[in-house]
Amino acid sequence: MDEPRDVADHLDMVSGLLEPLPMQNAGERLADRLVTAIALGEFVPGQKLPPERELATMLNVGRGVVREALQRLAASGYVSIRRGRSGGTFIETQWSADTKAIVRRVLVPERQRLNQLLDLRSLVESMVARTAAERRDDSDIEHIQRAVDAYAAAGNDRQSSGLADRDLHLAINRATHNPMLEGLTYRIRGEVSLGFGMEPYSPLLRERALHQHPLLAAAVIAGDADLAADLAAEHFHLSEDILKRLISTVDDEPASDRHRQAQKPRKSQQPRTA
Repeated sequence: MDEPRDVADHLDMVSGLLEPLPMQNAGERLADRLVTAIALGEFVPGQKLPPERELATMLNVGRGVVREALQRLAASGYVSIRRGRSGGTFIETQWSADTKAIVRRVLVPERQRLNQLLDLRSLVESMVARTAAERRDDSDIEHIQRAVDAYAAAGNDRQSSGLADRDLHLAINRATHNPMLEGLTYRIRGEVSLGFGMEPYSPLLRERALHQHPLLAAAVIAGDADLAADLAAEHFHLSEDILKRLISTVDDEPASDRHRQAQKPRKSQQPRTA
């Protein structure tokens, strides 16, 4: 889905995590970001990555940078690159010997900003669900129900499941009849996913979504704005929990030490005496 131009012009305030990659070491930095996305479950073993051209457009970098990043990942065993008509770049493993160090340098310095971004997402998605419940019409109801059914029918195929999940939330978003909200959630999703626009995936997450999706859809369809808002906030905590758990796993600094450092009073500057 292409982001509406008029929406993009008004949403620079949520940019931050996805600053343009510097030319120096850009391939290495993109490789680190890809490894982190794989560790989060945005891409899973056996899955085919988007083509180089699509990744370059998605991340606003040159194809040479994407090619270098993929070659680095292939050398480290994260992906395999297959040639031919049915070829492409395929995920081989989700975790390797250097994954912890890579994820740490990508995510840990951004901990505070990520927490703020996740808080923003929870607030916005609740607002979207509430507004959709208040404004949905017969056409919206049809699209929402169809998307719920498609997610249930997707099975354990990561690609099909991801597309169906996206379509459901897009249908709820469009039920607000406000394209600005659609653009805002599009941008936030990109930021949270490190630019790839993919939600984390695992069999457990899918099982929980299979339970939560029908409840959220039913609340929107029934016009229960309060319940829809509460269910949306709960649902998007699934991705938030995975991200926070991964940061906690790779962070060597105990939470108690971080808390003490944050609470430590600064030394006051005393005026010098003669």
